[in-house]
Amino acid sequence: MMKRLMPTFNRILVKKVIQPAKTESGILLPEKSSQLNSGRVVAVGPGSRDKDGKLIPVSVKEGDTVLLPEYGGTQVKLGENEYHLFRDEDVLGTLHED
Repeated sequence: MMKRLMPTFNRILVKKVIQPAKTESGILLPEKSSQLNSGRVVAVGPGSRDKDGKLIPVSVKEGDTVLLPEYGGTQVKLGENEYHLFRDEDVLGTLHED
């Protein structure tokens, strides 16, 4: 049975990106190398409401690569996959390839 989690309100579901332990040429990277704490957005909630009841949409969309805080979020395990739930305002930024 396949489980699918749909976030509520202004929450986003993220699968963290694991940085490689070595380069393409085979050089091993140290654990403390500068790695971005990033992830790919898997699902987004509809957004939150302001005091007048108007919908404030989430600022990211499915498929975006986002920069995440070092700590925070709620860990969720679905089957063999591990995800994290964050509030939209917890996301530090989006990453774009040039």
